[in-house]
Amino acid sequence: MALILVWPLVVPLFLLGCLSFSSASTEDNVFHFDTEGSSAVGSPEDALLRGQQQSVVLGSWTHFAERCQEGFFQTFSGQCSPCECNNNAFKCLDGSGVCLDCQRNTTGDHCEKCPDGYLGDVTRGAPTFCQPCPCPLPLLANFADSCYRKNGVVRCRCKENYAGPNCERCAPGYYGNPLLIGSSCRKCDCSGNSDPNLIFEDCDEVTGQCRNCMRNTTGFNCELCAPGFYGNARIPKGCAACNCGGGPCDRQTGECLAEPPMPPPGTDCPVISCDKCIWDLTDDIGLAAQSIDESKETLLSISTGVAAHKHLHDLNSTTFILKEKLSEKDNTSALMKSQIDHAANEMTDLLKDINALDEKTNQESRKGLLVQKKTMEMTNRATILVQALQNMIDNVQEIGSKVEYYGVEHDLRPEDIIQKLKVAEEMMKDIRARKPFTIQMQLAGEESEAAQDLLKQVEQWQKRHNESRSLIPDILTQLAEHNTKLTDLQETLDQAADFIHKAEAKNKENAGALQDHEKQQEKLEGQINSVNNTLLMAEDILNVPIQINLDLNEAIQNASGFYAEIDGAKMQLQDKISNLSRFDDDLVQRAMEYAEELHVRANELDRTLHGVDTNGLVKKALNASNVHENIINYVNEANQMSVLALNTTERVSDAVVGIGTQIIYHKEESNKLLRQALEQERTSYANDLAVADTEQRVNGTLDRKNYLKGHLMKAIAKIQTSEQDNARQRLEQLNVIINQTLNTAATVTQTTGPMADNLTKWTQDLRNFKPERAAYERVTVTTRDTVKRLTEVVPQLLDKLRTVEQKQPANNVSASIQRIRELIAQTRSVANKVQVSMSFEGQSAVEVNPPTTAEDIKAFTSLSLYIMLHKDNPEQAAPRDQFILYLGSKNTKNYLGLAIKTDNLVYIYNLGSGDVEIPLDSKPVSSWPPYFSLVKIERIGKHGKVFLTVPSLSSTAEEKFIKKGEVPGDDSLLDLEPTNAVFYVGGVPPDFQLPPSLDLPGFSGCLELATLNDDVLSLYNFKNIYNITKSVPCARDKLAFTQSRAVNYFFDGSGYALVRNIERRGKFGLVTRFDIEVRSPTDNGLLLLMVNGSMFFSLEMQNGYLYLQYDFGFSNGPVILEDSTKKALINDAKFHEISVIYHNSKKMILVVDRRHIKSMQNEKKSMPFTDVYIGGAPVEVLKSSGVNSHLAVSIGFRGCMKGFQFQKKDFNLLEEPGTLGIGYGCPEESLMSRKAYFNGESYIASSQKIAFHAFEGGFNFRTLQPNGLLFYSTEGSDVFSISMDKGAVVLNAQGIKVQTADRSYNDGKAHFVITYVSRERLDLLVDEQKQSKDNSGENRIEEKPASTKKFFFGGFPISSEFANFTGCISNAYFARLDRDVEVEDFQRYPEKIQASLYGCPVETPPAALFHKKRKNSARSKGSHSKRVGKEDSSLFPSSIKKTDQERRVQQAPHCHLPNNPKAIEHMYLFGGTANSRQEYDYLPKDFNERSQFSITLKTHSSHGMIFYVSDQMEEHFMAFFIAHGRLIFMFNSGNQKLRIRTQEKYNDDQWHNVMFVREKNTGRLVIDGLRVLEDSLPSFDNTWHVSSPFYIGGVAPGKAAKNIQINSVYSFSGCLGSLQLNGRPAMSPSQTFSVTPCFEGPSEEGTYFSTEGGYIILDESFSLGMKFEVIFEIRPRSSSGILMHAHSVNREFLNIHMKEGQVIVKLNNGIKEFSTSVIPKQNLCDGQWHRIAVIRDANVVQLDVDSEVNHVVGPLNPKATDHREPVFVGGVPESLLTFSLTTRNSFNGCIRNFMIDESPVSFSKAALVSGAVSINRCPAA
Repeated sequence: MALILVWPLVVPLFLLGCLSFSSASTEDNVFHFDTEGSSAVGSPEDALLRGQQQSVVLGSWTHFAERCQEGFFQTFSGQCSPCECNNNAFKCLDGSGVCLDCQRNTTGDHCEKCPDGYLGDVTRGAPTFCQPCPCPLPLLANFADSCYRKNGVVRCRCKENYAGPNCERCAPGYYGNPLLIGSSCRKCDCSGNSDPNLIFEDCDEVTGQCRNCMRNTTGFNCELCAPGFYGNARIPKGCAACNCGGGPCDRQTGECLAEPPMPPPGTDCPVISCDKCIWDLTDDIGLAAQSIDESKETLLSISTGVAAHKHLHDLNSTTFILKEKLSEKDNTSALMKSQIDHAANEMTDLLKDINALDEKTNQESRKGLLVQKKTMEMTNRATILVQALQNMIDNVQEIGSKVEYYGVEHDLRPEDIIQKLKVAEEMMKDIRARKPFTIQMQLAGEESEAAQDLLKQVEQWQKRHNESRSLIPDILTQLAEHNTKLTDLQETLDQAADFIHKAEAKNKENAGALQDHEKQQEKLEGQINSVNNTLLMAEDILNVPIQINLDLNEAIQNASGFYAEIDGAKMQLQDKISNLSRFDDDLVQRAMEYAEELHVRANELDRTLHGVDTNGLVKKALNASNVHENIINYVNEANQMSVLALNTTERVSDAVVGIGTQIIYHKEESNKLLRQALEQERTSYANDLAVADTEQRVNGTLDRKNYLKGHLMKAIAKIQTSEQDNARQRLEQLNVIINQTLNTAATVTQTTGPMADNLTKWTQDLRNFKPERAAYERVTVTTRDTVKRLTEVVPQLLDKLRTVEQKQPANNVSASIQRIRELIAQTRSVANKVQVSMSFEGQSAVEVNPPTTAEDIKAFTSLSLYIMLHKDNPEQAAPRDQFILYLGSKNTKNYLGLAIKTDNLVYIYNLGSGDVEIPLDSKPVSSWPPYFSLVKIERIGKHGKVFLTVPSLSSTAEEKFIKKGEVPGDDSLLDLEPTNAVFYVGGVPPDFQLPPSLDLPGFSGCLELATLNDDVLSLYNFKNIYNITKSVPCARDKLAFTQSRAVNYFFDGSGYALVRNIERRGKFGLVTRFDIEVRSPTDNGLLLLMVNGSMFFSLEMQNGYLYLQYDFGFSNGPVILEDSTKKALINDAKFHEISVIYHNSKKMILVVDRRHIKSMQNEKKSMPFTDVYIGGAPVEVLKSSGVNSHLAVSIGFRGCMKGFQFQKKDFNLLEEPGTLGIGYGCPEESLMSRKAYFNGESYIASSQKIAFHAFEGGFNFRTLQPNGLLFYSTEGSDVFSISMDKGAVVLNAQGIKVQTADRSYNDGKAHFVITYVSRERLDLLVDEQKQSKDNSGENRIEEKPASTKKFFFGGFPISSEFANFTGCISNAYFARLDRDVEVEDFQRYPEKIQASLYGCPVETPPAALFHKKRKNSARSKGSHSKRVGKEDSSLFPSSIKKTDQERRVQQAPHCHLPNNPKAIEHMYLFGGTANSRQEYDYLPKDFNERSQFSITLKTHSSHGMIFYVSDQMEEHFMAFFIAHGRLIFMFNSGNQKLRIRTQEKYNDDQWHNVMFVREKNTGRLVIDGLRVLEDSLPSFDNTWHVSSPFYIGGVAPGKAAKNIQINSVYSFSGCLGSLQLNGRPAMSPSQTFSVTPCFEGPSEEGTYFSTEGGYIILDESFSLGMKFEVIFEIRPRSSSGILMHAHSVNREFLNIHMKEGQVIVKLNNGIKEFSTSVIPKQNLCDGQWHRIAVIRDANVVQLDVDSEVNHVVGPLNPKATDHREPVFVGGVPESLLTFSLTTRNSFNGCIRNFMIDESPVSFSKAALVSGAVSINRCPAA
């Protein structure tokens, strides 16, 4: 009963709890109830969102309503569907759903696009996303018809008068400033008097003032006639010269103006003569007045604020009152002045207070708006809460009334009611605790979470849906393009159908014609039969003369051989008349051998003609090409395969020569037979003419026979006359020889007989062939095509064979490997441009290939990357500690790294003495946004920084954070060995142990590398990857950061862009225009290149200025257009607009930054190009024959480009398929100039706030010079400088000097200098080696306040005690008072005198240079040397005649290197000296009639002599030389010259077989057996005669200059061998000058003296007087030899030589001979470099060999004088040697770094190089 009584009370309480739960759920956005009396007030967007969510429910109620709610439309079926307006409208039309009243600047049926002049992506729902086009400024200054976004870049379609990517400037021919609000671009008005060569009027782009007024005009708009002219300037040629005898005239009428009146006598008035300067001044004043008026109008147009007017009004009032008071109270002016000053100060303070109050007002206003917004939110929430409370009050009142009612009904007392309520509450607690209710609550919670997940999925789907909708316009565009292509295809098919119908009609016509032709063919066959009968008759007639001709040929051959043998016998009989009996047997034996040789050659000829295995030869060639294709696999087996490849090459080369001969022969025969057949077919009557011609030939042959017979009889008679004494005996011997010769000739005839029969048979078969013309032509065409294919295939085979043949010298394999390495480097460069991130999951790692060498990051390191974290647990407050990257040594002694520790980004670096940690605690990692941020770590010396840039995706604002730190000690260098350095990102492999400070778990997130120092870097240029998954990389908004918002392309010098078929966007027309905008700090680079065969167009940057060169097939060669007047410097790291305009196909115009630089006229020819290379080009294009010889620079562009336009049409270079190795953006690090090169006359200067009494600074330097000024600053008499003095570094601070102990810093290597100046001491550190000096004494540095001081790097403009520096300075920094420590950007320095700010051309020397530790000490620095290629050195060999014993110099048993380095057999190296050559005294007797030379050569030089012969006066000559890389064969006949020149270049450093033949007036040049060039002179001079010697490789001094151009007179540089004359190897040369064998293997700098002997003469360069010093380095190959010798006519001499490893110095001072020697502890013949120094001071001579010293004291010559004498190095002629020397052999080995009296000696400038001596090149093995 009690339960029944209580239950009515429980139900209302339960309902009250449900209502409370519903309210809480609604507040927490878990459930949304719409109960009666509890609806919430929200925004229209919320209402629209709720409407979309309730569409399904509400849609079912539409039939109860008259119309749909707002945000819905009624379909034709009567249903209500939501409006699809992308949240940009709330109404739409019923039926169609077209949106009405689109908001936020949107348009379209669904508010899905922006109107013209607006930009945005409205499908993403941003409230203000459709904004006016920023062209250049939205709303205020928009000068674009429309704009669009492509690939994340805004592109404007500018109006007619505007230009630029964002319409930010006026187009050429217009002026104004679009960036100035209210301004616009107006057309230039120069009254038609500007430069007519320009296609637009040239005026100032801002003011509109005309430039370069022409036609005698002047004025702002060229509207006035110039002084001295009159007329109307606006009429063409309207200004005429004044006719006033030089006096002035009226500018309008031309009336002469009167001269100024003469002053009366006796007055002081000066005589004024108004000359032209006065009139010019008047014009200038007028122009200035006009400019002032315009400026006044501009100032008046400026709008000022109300507050400013009020302040000005107050000031004017105050000034007026003060003026009245001052006029009344002049006696109190001083007091009033002070009051005015006080009032002014108060006014200034008041203005400051007003400004501060304004700022505070603005802040309070913003805060008020924020409070108002929050208040409105609180009001809304309060309204909802009040409504809920009101509902709760109503429910409570209702429950109270019901309780009172139940109490009255049941007659309960108040105590009973209270007791019942307690029981009811306990029952409610029990009910709530029961499981079904708790389970339902849990289910409700789960359903709520599921609903939330579903809502998130819906939102993601909605986002993807919007993205898909954004792709619809692109898809529609592509579909439209495909539709257009299909339409074109349909038109093409229609045309094809028309062609088919026409072809069918044509076929019907041809069928009828075919029947007619068949009838004609029958008639023709009858005629052919009659012609064949005629041919048979002609053949019978021809058989008789043919037989006669054969007999005559045989007789001629017999007679020719007979005559030749008689002539040879005559010469031999005359030479050996005294011992004729002994000679007979030898002559007979030789005749028999000759006959046998003829027989063997005849058999070989027969086999060659009948048994050539063409397929076998091709097979061998293919095998050889396969060897070439697999060359990479054969690199490790190169030595073993060289011999096999050589043999194969020799066989195949011989066979290919045969193929070439056969091709030429068969081609000629085919053409000949074709001509004969056509001739016979057309003219049958020609047989009679042939018979007559044959008769003439027979008669000519008979005449020749009679002539030869008579000539033979005369020769016999002459022999009989000259040899009367023993005529009979000699004739008998001669008869025996003749009989043997005739027998041999008969044997040859029998052998060649079958050949002649075959030829006759072929001729008969051809004549009997039924001449079916069509079939014959088909065969002929097939033959021609076959020959053509062979001529195309054989050169390719030869190229491959040549490559295989080059396996013979090992350095060609090295070249192939080098080419592979270049391709790998290019691939890595392309990989570095991949600007895509990698995702790391905590267990991943990447080992990166850093593009920068360890030397470049030693003193300065800058690394930037993009980073985005993965938050594993969103509820976790801070991310876990994790590793990011490590760059350092494998032993973890020197490194830098990045990690996350305790919610901070930490930069850690260790330079050897301990870790330095720099935590970026100003921005905890947990507060980073969920997208990419930019991190940069930097270190200069011991100073480190970490930067963080956090962008904003909704605006251009960026947050920047920085933290600094430094090493406490003196360590300042990151010492990394290239082989011991690693670069890990994201994690490390399991076998690598990180240092404790970085030993953390792997990174979890996304990383993208950006730059390392100057180089772009990417994670995709990796060595190894570990546990990298194939997950999609994180997307990075490339427009989020300031440096990448502009459309820029970055070129690093190795890549290029290729735009193919450039006319797809624009056509070459009357005006063709290229526009490009560049920014670069480099001196040289290729900007644009177009190539078409030998025609080209190149725009280059040379020494910082533009250099344009082009050739469109002009008759006068290329046209050069360069900025010779230095108008526009390009390499200042600023953007420059470059325009190249080709006008009317005959005028080229170059414009930079809208300034006319230069123009050039040329022949009228259009541009013949289709493709454009930008920023560089492939190597094969740069080295092509049409471009290579013309390009001023061949290196790629390094810098940034912003936009490339052709005919004002933009190209996206990254979208072009031919683009390789360029990146997006323009990193500022790559445009800094951290390096500067100084040439000894240059310097750079700047001014900064520095205090030298408390100074810290440092920099890198490299040099080969011992002296030079590095840094200099002066203030009054105080000097602060850092310099080099004899190889040491010296710090000079106000007279206090600190100097390094080491004097070897001019070794060409990079050294880092740091200087510290404090109150206590001065510190100088060079490569962390410290020198200090106290600064606490009386001479301490005076302390002065910090001030702006001017300082210099590299030198000083005013001569000082130091020479200017020669070398490189880089990575400089100062500890300044007004800024942080940072590396200096030399590009910002205002003074840059002759200094190059890009690159460092200082080369590392072959070995460390010699520096004296003390006067009597010298030590070699080791054998480290720079290897150079064969093409980088020159050889100067010759030969000296030595005794046989000296020529057989054997290798000493203790010498490490062999006497003779490895060389190519029978190949000799020429060049280096102008007259390097071989001379041959032998010339064949018939040389003047016919000569044939064949050689094998390779060269890399463009000019040089290869062969030359002439008579003594050089009236007759024959030459073979190279000019511009092309081979030229030349000889003369009288005044005529025959010149045969190859089209291809052969200076490719490859082997080529060359044969050149002269036969009377005909010349022939054959290259590699296939390329045959032949030409003839009209006549031949029978008096042509040359004499020995002939020259190979060069000529003697003074020769050939009369007939050959001077560049080709000097010796060519390269290898030559296999010389043959008339088919036989040439004999040994009679003389050799500067010629050595071609060495194999690597080489290094130095001068090589071979075992054949040789020496160098330094003409009068040495003094044998009282003092001298000689220093040089040697690397012997023999333990004995003369090193140096000098002598004079009075018997004085100096000799330095080796004897069995001992170094001996002998000297004779004119009184006595004395000597000293050193036996070094280390063997001089150990293959290493050793240094020798000989010093003389009066009568003391000291010898120093690798710091082992000995000396001798000789007698003092009181009459000794200093006189200069020639010096012999490496050897000495035999006649000059003295008997006291212990060796007379020449030196065998290398010498380098030769110095006399501290002055370097250049052997290349020697007076004479004699013998086998190689200058500047020393074989390494």
